Amino acid sequence: MQQIGHWIDGAEVAGTDRTADVMNPATGEVQAQVALATADDLDRAVEVAAAAQPAWAATNPQRRARVLMKFVDLLNRDMDKLAEALSREHGKTFPDAKGDVVRGLEVVEFCIGAPHHLKGEFTDSAGPGIDMYSMRQPLGVTAGITPFNFPAMIPMWMFAPAIACGNAFILKPSERDPSVPMMLAALLEEAGLPKGILQVVNGDKVAVDAILDHPVIQSVGFVGSTPIAAYIYERASAQGKRAQCFGGAKNHMIIMPDADMDQAADALVGAGYGAAGERCMAISVAVPVGDDTADRLIAKLAPRVEALKVGPYTSGDDVDFGPVVTGAAKENILRLIQSGKDAGAKAVVDGSEMSVQGYENGFFVGPVLFDHVTKDMEIYQKEIFGPVLSTVRAQTYEEALSLAMDHEYGNGTAIFTRDGDAARDFAKRVNVGMVGVNVPIPVPLAYHTFGGWKKSMFGDLNQHGPDSFKFYTRTKTVTARWPSGIKEGGEFSIPLME
Repeated sequence: MQQIGHWIDGAEVAGTDRTADVMNPATGEVQAQVALATADDLDRAVEVAAAAQPAWAATNPQRRARVLMKFVDLLNRDMDKLAEALSREHGKTFPDAKGDVVRGLEVVEFCIGAPHHLKGEFTDSAGPGIDMYSMRQPLGVTAGITPFNFPAMIPMWMFAPAIACGNAFILKPSERDPSVPMMLAALLEEAGLPKGILQVVNGDKVAVDAILDHPVIQSVGFVGSTPIAAYIYERASAQGKRAQCFGGAKNHMIIMPDADMDQAADALVGAGYGAAGERCMAISVAVPVGDDTADRLIAKLAPRVEALKVGPYTSGDDVDFGPVVTGAAKENILRLIQSGKDAGAKAVVDGSEMSVQGYENGFFVGPVLFDHVTKDMEIYQKEIFGPVLSTVRAQTYEEALSLAMDHEYGNGTAIFTRDGDAARDFAKRVNVGMVGVNVPIPVPLAYHTFGGWKKSMFGDLNQHGPDSFKFYTRTKTVTARWPSGIKEGGEFSIPLME
């Protein structure tokens, strides 16, 4: 049985007695055991990070960026190895796993521009002989708590800007798929990162609470469910830490009567069922405007959904999505699907009871397409995080817009239309953080920021892009005056600005 420990001071170290099983979601078998950190383990990681960070902060930004340049080369070199490990523990398809790595890599590439992003501001002659300038300085020791669904991408979204800014970083990844974060730490040190600047501490709530309460840790990033995001934000803030905490989602896609129905159906299938729906940016609610639009959309969607292929990542490109991450996740998804049926939603396609030959014990859930879903149903109100697409029929554009605006989550949304005026109005008015116009999954590229609104996000600054350099630095402003010298003699009155 493989044992996975922690990455502390440049090496993998064993954990204590507490462990968790790491499953193979395709087979339902235990494939490894991961150590669960104690508060003492976290203290040790912080102690090492705090000792290493000052020298790293004193390293000029260009040299720090060169480490990230080399890291990008190593990510490309080991792309297949990383994707295979990711697929084995998460269950997502091999191409999807590569995409997970690449979207993280793109943020690393953006952070190579740290010398530019860390430049301050300067005002010459703010007063007689007085100059004023600002500096961006690192926080010190920072931390991130990342989810199972993107074990490569989201850690890189956090630690790449943190490290580029001169901080040390403590990563607490999901205990469900810990191998890739450990591999990333090893690659970064191979790229030249000093020991102790990136530490990986595997664990559960014990490790999370130790991070939140540790007085040396200055900031915490989190991605996961909304209840935990709120908990982490409140506890971290109470300890005086910066916090950016990203929660759940219920992303609506509005389909106008003039939309290209083939394009809309293809977009919904990919956005709704990719990665078995285990994405915070998945489209889980389709909102066609008008019954005729809804009927045409369902007619296009149903055969596409029925044709989806579900299986293990080892089946290669012949699989559209794989299993969900755990047996508990599968049980919760199946319960929500049943609640939809009991509430009167029409299951147009119901793959919930499917079984994959040879993988009967795997955590597979087939695609489900609901029609005639209403706002009062649990499948509409809750984030299912599974391969389930709900269709809520709206009679007017305003009704469709209000559905997205009235929902408690505000992560992502999209509109499919040929009408520029409708698209412009939608993008301007909707109270959602990321908006797609004929784009189903509007995840911004690395040089823009990622973040939702409402109960999808707690904090003031988004992930990656320019906001990340603001989050991982403090601004210091200096007012400097150099006296004109003894040639003018001493001054005995209080100097005033003129």
